[in-house]
Amino acid sequence: MLIDINANVGHWPFIQTNCNTCKALLERMNKYGVDKSIVSNMNGIFYKNTQAANEELHEEILSDRNFRDRFIPFAIINPIYAGWKKDLEICSTKMGIKGIRLYPLYHDYELTDPSCIELVKLARDRGLVVSFTLRMVDSRPRAWMDLSKEMSIKDLLPIIKEVPDAKYFILNYGSIMPGDEDKEFLNNTNMLIDTSGRGISNLGELMKTYGRDKFAFGTHSPILDYLTGLLRIESLRPNEADETTKELLRSGNAKRILVV
Repeated sequence: MLIDINANVGHWPFIQTNCNTCKALLERMNKYGVDKSIVSNMNGIFYKNTQAANEELHEEILSDRNFRDRFIPFAIINPIYAGWKKDLEICSTKMGIKGIRLYPLYHDYELTDPSCIELVKLARDRGLVVSFTLRMVDSRPRAWMDLSKEMSIKDLLPIIKEVPDAKYFILNYGSIMPGDEDKEFLNNTNMLIDTSGRGISNLGELMKTYGRDKFAFGTHSPILDYLTGLLRIESLRPNEADETTKELLRSGNAKRILVV
């Protein structure tokens, strides 16, 4: 079984994307044997009111039974936008979301902002996964209005330490890992790092440090290609991962955190 923990629909204003609707994403999933995808509407990264994007995604998923069976919705929430608590309430009670995605660089807030801490605690209390995408696109060849910086796992440590008992997804990981003093803390955190990011090129070595239960298949579709995240799992050598470990990476770890 394959569960993609990092997929998107919607538009990106600075590059052309394909397969950015539920219909097109499902066709791609069927082509490559992906059973389920966690999906958000990346329009919400740019809408002032992120709830409008969550509603768009909800309506699209409701339009087809196949979408309801195959997609796991995550809501984009901006904790410094008025009404975010109501948005979270609606998304969690009426839209069936299983988690949220936060974009502090795009929405311009610090992870230590009291509203962000409150949001993560509320998500924890509702059993929702909290996701952080460390980068949406490569920050080097960029449009002048796009971000010039990316986040690292080290940047997430303040909020994770503030709410250590939440469930976290860390998506599109780059290349800067925390120092040795934080490795034990992260190893005790209920988190998954998806396989889409450029920093996962040596997955076997990362698993030696952080364990096989800290990683899961992700594509970062439609921004990145659809196969690299899976090839990083399937190309693991026998001395790096047996079939049981690969099954954890393909879906087992995701199911454990999502409880699906």
